[in-house]
Amino acid sequence: MAVSAPRQGIDALLDEVRSGVRRPSAAEAHAAAAEGALLVDIRYAALRERDGLIPGALIVERNELEWRLDPQGSHRVAEATGHGVPVIVVCNEGYASSLAAESLRRLGLTRATDLDGGFQAWRAAGLPVRADGPGRPTPPAVDAAREPDGSDRG
Repeated sequence: MAVSAPRQGIDALLDEVRSGVRRPSAAEAHAAAAEGALLVDIRYAALRERDGLIPGALIVERNELEWRLDPQGSHRVAEATGHGVPVIVVCNEGYASSLAAESLRRLGLTRATDLDGGFQAWRAAGLPVRADGPGRPTPPAVDAAREPDGSDRG
């Protein structure tokens, strides 16, 4: 018999996962990326097409994030070199990215955090944005012919 956890709303959950986590501002994230932090854009394609991209950010769909960034995973991206890599997850407004960063921390990526205010804060700060187009490829480092769940592509 499964033990059910006490129910909490999304606001309480966000407070919990953000507790004790340093969430960088857009300017701080920009500086961190210049020093080697990995910016990971998890926004869906329609938002990237509408609003543009952060130059140099790795694009990973939210539903593939854990498989692509787990340094021990068979579907990891080349940038997933170890558990100590500083990762800053970017969503549209900084909500989904908080939950995604928590999931990465649970995988052992102890330096995973998210951009406070998301892409909209980045753009409002006047930081570089480019139109969506051919972006930085995000194929897995291992077994590109298979999906994260192990099924064949195609």
